[in-house]
Amino acid sequence: MLKRLSGIMRNTTAYRLWQAPFADAKLAPILRLNDLSAIRRVLDVGCGPGTNCKYFASCDYTGLDINPQYIQYARRKYGRNFIVQDVCTFQAPAEDRYDFVLSNSLLHHLDDSAVHRILTQLAHLLLPSGCVHIIDLVLPDKVGVPRWLAANDRGDYPRKLEVWREIFEAHFTSVVFQPFPVTLLGLELWALVYFKGGPKP
Repeated sequence: MLKRLSGIMRNTTAYRLWQAPFADAKLAPILRLNDLSAIRRVLDVGCGPGTNCKYFASCDYTGLDINPQYIQYARRKYGRNFIVQDVCTFQAPAEDRYDFVLSNSLLHHLDDSAVHRILTQLAHLLLPSGCVHIIDLVLPDKVGVPRWLAANDRGDYPRKLEVWREIFEAHFTSVVFQPFPVTLLGLELWALVYFKGGPKP
């Protein structure tokens, strides 16, 4: 059923209504473990209709998404820098690279080859002192609601924790690797992971 909703979720209103109850919970580890007031330049990859930009009001923010409807809405709603763009072809001059690159619930929609291409590109877009911040969907080993939701998500590639770790650490030096749940009324719905990584030496 969730996979059949994939086309509907391309609609901005449907996506926003589905995500609204969980948006803060999904970003909770980032908000808890980082001083967002110290950030200078943010790149939000797969930004959707711009719902993350409210957390970055005090810095230079750029959101990228391949869905023109999402970007049109985001520009109108938030008045920030939103671009219809595939991140793999996005170019930033060396002097305009980013100290904070965010990928929120994007990579489980992509196969391994595409994920590695994106992470390679994100590493090039980081300042030497910057970090990538990734939130993504975990496929738990244990049978239960989180595993069922992950297996039936409209993204076809939720991965086990150890697989995510291997993928992330192939491209970045690990700073934080933290699994966490998203709950509703005390019921665990999704198992997620937060990864923070810096450039490899």
